[in-house]
Amino acid sequence: MQRALTPNDILNKKYKLFEFDGEWFETFDKPERTGIWFIWGNSGNGKTRFTMQLAKYLTRFGNVIYDSLEEGLSHTVRRAYEAVGMNEVGNKILIVEESIEDLCIRLDKQRSADIVFIDSFQHSQLTYKEYLIFRKKYPRKLIIFISQAEGAHPEGRPAKRVMFDAKLKIWVEGFKAFSKGRYIGKKEHYVIWEEGAYIYDRKFNK
Repeated sequence: MQRALTPNDILNKKYKLFEFDGEWFETFDKPERTGIWFIWGNSGNGKTRFTMQLAKYLTRFGNVIYDSLEEGLSHTVRRAYEAVGMNEVGNKILIVEESIEDLCIRLDKQRSADIVFIDSFQHSQLTYKEYLIFRKKYPRKLIIFISQAEGAHPEGRPAKRVMFDAKLKIWVEGFKAFSKGRYIGKKEHYVIWEEGAYIYDRKFNK
C-alpha cells in the first residue's frame, strides 16, 4: 500500500514542467513533461500543421519521435514539414511510419526520445485497454496522440476515453488550437496560420 500524502506533501512536491514561453505559454501555460496529451480536430482545419509546429517547438526540450501512421511519409506531411521549417531542428526529430509494436522496440532502447507523437490514435488500432498498458509502460515519456474527429468529438469510444484521460487536451478548428485540458493560459487560442484563421472566421463567424 502506498503512503498517503498530506496537503503539505502535495504542495511541496516538485514537478518537471515545460518552460513554455511566448504564445505557447499564453495558451497552454507550463504543462508537465510526462503523461498523455491529446489533439483532435476535423480534416482541413490545420491539425497536421499544428502538430508539426508543436513537435518543432518541443525539440527545445528534448528529442522527438513523430510516428506518422495515418498519412505516412506523404506529400501532405512533407508540405507541413516544410511550412514550419522543420529542417532547422536537424536530427532532434525523427519522422517514422511504424506499428505500435515496432515503435515500442524503438522506445525501449537506451536514450530513446522522451517525446512521442502518434498520428493518429485510430490508425494505431489500440483498444483502450491496450492504451492503458502502453501508457503504463512509459511513465517517464510524454506521449501525444492525434485523433480524427466526429463533429466536435474524437472519433470512436476508445479515443474519447483517451481524451478524458489526457492531461492536456487540444481542439483544433479554423487554424486555431484551443486548450481544453488541465493547462490553460491567459490567451483563448493559439493561431496556427494567420491567413487560414482569417479566411475561416470570415466564412463561419460573420
